[in-house]
Amino acid sequence: MPDRTDLPAPDAAPDAPRIGVDDWVAQAEERRERGRGVSGFLGRGWESSPASAKLLVLVGLASTLPFWLNEGDLFSYGLYTLLYATLALGLNIVVGFAGLLDLGYVAFYGLGAYTYALLSSEHYGIHWPTPAAMAAAMAVAAAVGLALGFTSRRLLGDYLAIVTLFFGQAFVAFANNANPKVAGEGLTGGSNGIANVDSLSFFGYELHTTEQYFYLLLIVFTLAASALFFLNQSRTGRAWRALREDPLAAEAMSMPVNRLKLLAFMFGAATAGLMGTIFASIQTAVVAGNFDTSLLITLYAIVILGGLGSISGVIVGAIVINVTFEFLAPSSGHPELKRWLFYGVIILLLTRIRPWWRAAAVFVGTIAFGFAVHAIAHAIDPSWTSGHVVDAGRLAGAIEAWVILPTGKAKFDTVVYIGLVAAIIVVTQVRGWWRTIGMIPTLYLVAVVWENVLVEQPAVTRLILFGALLIALMMARPQGLLGTARVEIV
Repeated sequence: MPDRTDLPAPDAAPDAPRIGVDDWVAQAEERRERGRGVSGFLGRGWESSPASAKLLVLVGLASTLPFWLNEGDLFSYGLYTLLYATLALGLNIVVGFAGLLDLGYVAFYGLGAYTYALLSSEHYGIHWPTPAAMAAAMAVAAAVGLALGFTSRRLLGDYLAIVTLFFGQAFVAFANNANPKVAGEGLTGGSNGIANVDSLSFFGYELHTTEQYFYLLLIVFTLAASALFFLNQSRTGRAWRALREDPLAAEAMSMPVNRLKLLAFMFGAATAGLMGTIFASIQTAVVAGNFDTSLLITLYAIVILGGLGSISGVIVGAIVINVTFEFLAPSSGHPELKRWLFYGVIILLLTRIRPWWRAAAVFVGTIAFGFAVHAIAHAIDPSWTSGHVVDAGRLAGAIEAWVILPTGKAKFDTVVYIGLVAAIIVVTQVRGWWRTIGMIPTLYLVAVVWENVLVEQPAVTRLILFGALLIALMMARPQGLLGTARVEIV
């Protein structure tokens, strides 16, 4: 057979298209990296760093907080952020790793707190050493978690959520109302709870100050995050992820599904029980109202916002939620921040409108519509625009020239609130340009309701604005800030 010297060598045409390969798609990541510059370099460096280095950086930064925060801010922004982050790590075992919808998680937190209070207070005159009391609290919480997991091991999804939610509410009702007599004293103290709880003490070193408890929580959080990282990388962690993705397929692959569920409940409950002991010592008292549904919602918001199954996401979620929630508190000393966050959330929602020129049209149209309505209302009756905004700072003049602020608001608040609800219903039912046009008066009504109704009710405003902020963030990243996007059929 003659030699074929006319055929090119394999590397003779490097720019030739390759069969079965879309070069433009294959080079997309390379093009994206070239456009990132310094931020891309830092991002790649952070992503390529080992988990231990990331944790050390976080712990190092957190350890400096007591040096530049006063005691009140350290308590609100530092100590409680670590407390919620560690609690959310325990919830992440059950929900994020194993995929079990546990709505009774806060009850284990309360069990740990009450167990420690009974063993380390004047209630029964028992003062166990702190390590023994903490171990007992974790054991009690884990045992109850095992019992709950065993009785509900065949349940999934909504059915498991109903059972665990009933358990959580039953615990609060029992602690608050039942109060059975044991050794001449009410076991839970009823609505008064248990007071005079002992401070934590380790080998003769007793904790009293906020700074001491902050560093204790930082150590506990570091140990818990490290343990969960290795647990997630272990065989059990991989089995939990398989259980989360598809329980039926996991069971078909001969995985011990029931045992995995029990382990998840036990580990999560033990973590919550441990944090309950620290919480009881910090508060020096235990009351059933500390373990209500609002705390459960906060913990779920942390886990979901950070990303299900993500340990680093829990940290970020705890920081975002606790710091934001504290800033929005009526006594935070930052009243103008609420307004900036409110209008910032609106602008963030506008950026989700596609194409961009439609979002720009809604923004410009809302501004123009507001000035027009304000001018018409002032021409009809000057009292409709003679009101003043609350805690607006430098924005006061612009807002008073744009939003209707009547002096007598006997029925105005109710009418404008009902009008906003009706406008939202109408906008959600129309499509195309009708929706774009309808968004203009709707957004203006949102601003009117905010300035006339919500600003004057800081407690309600805090919850509404906090919920709106979470919705906006989850619309931007449905998988959470650091969660992994999943491919689903929509």
